[in-house]
Amino acid sequence: MAGRGVLLRVANVNPENVQTHTDRALYRSIGIFIVLYGIYAVVGAATFVDSSTNYAHPWWQWLVGPPVAAAVIAYDRAVVGRVAVNYEQLESTDPHQLLKKRTIGLYAGRMVLALLFAIVITEPLMLARYKGEIDAYLGTVHNQQLSQLEQGGAIATFQRQVDALRAQDTADDAAVADVHRLAADKRKEAAAVYDRALADSRADGVSRRAGCPAGGFCDTLVLQSRALGGEATRLDGEAETLRQSQETGRATRAEQTRDLNAQITGQRAANRVSVEAGAGFGARTTAMWQLVKSDFWGFGFFYLGVAALLICLDCAAVWLKLVSHANAYERAEARDARRRELSETKRHEQELRVAQTATEVATEGLDTVVREHRLVDAAVTRATDRLMAELEDQSRLVR
Repeated sequence: MAGRGVLLRVANVNPENVQTHTDRALYRSIGIFIVLYGIYAVVGAATFVDSSTNYAHPWWQWLVGPPVAAAVIAYDRAVVGRVAVNYEQLESTDPHQLLKKRTIGLYAGRMVLALLFAIVITEPLMLARYKGEIDAYLGTVHNQQLSQLEQGGAIATFQRQVDALRAQDTADDAAVADVHRLAADKRKEAAAVYDRALADSRADGVSRRAGCPAGGFCDTLVLQSRALGGEATRLDGEAETLRQSQETGRATRAEQTRDLNAQITGQRAANRVSVEAGAGFGARTTAMWQLVKSDFWGFGFFYLGVAALLICLDCAAVWLKLVSHANAYERAEARDARRRELSETKRHEQELRVAQTATEVATEGLDTVVREHRLVDAAVTRATDRLMAELEDQSRLVR
């Protein structure tokens, strides 16, 4: 019985007037819904604070929920415990005169509050429920954003400058390689000419003579081969000189490339921070709706179902109060209230009559006193007039 009384007290009703089984079940249900709503409000408010801090999980997020839950529960208890007693025609025994007609203002205010809480509390809870799916979707979106930032903006500009510097290094390398390639071609030609000279010295060449006498064809080929070899050596030297002359430019470009790569790395880090910062409440809500639209039966159906369930929990207590208007409890409360009011009214009327009687008695006493004063004044006036007349008669006799 104590537990039942607690639930009735939570529902803010008078247990003495809850007489029927139906009313007891109704108001206990309202008490249970209010307790569940308190838990829901505490968790929802903490989740909202967490989402507002970009999911930093601050320790004080659990301090916000209890005051919010207490405020809304106080509102619900005021709505549930309020009985609209009709204080007109207190002596009437007509049961239709017990209660006033329902007014929409109190309930409309609670509905507006429920919609606000559906946005402020229910939505963060739903986002926490689908956190894994939302994180995966936001990861894809962030990668696309980072790819777009890579293709344009500062990173693209820096990358073009790096490519230009690398192109200059490639051009310098190509110039040196061309000289080395030309030297290699000279060496190949020198080797081919020397092979022809060897062949001619074996009587397999043009002269058809063995040996390599001075001034002969074989000797000419040997000299030509040596000249080509010397030219190849000179070209290798030129290539090395060219490379050395490029070192200053290469070092400068290497420094510029390092600086540009550092700027690219910093810009990428800044872009990642900027993109990942867009993962708060608004971005997650947008992501949730994108998932709902893209896969309604996979996400949207359950999302809307759970959200509707939480909103119904928010409104359950007030809704039960609304549909139970003029039940036995409210009529009993109205009878007690009207009886007390009638008793107080009768007592007030009796006090007014007593005061009126006392006032009338006091007024009559004052009238009597005034009349007595008037008689005394008249007697004094007559006595005074008689005395003055006698004094005048005596004065005439003396003369």
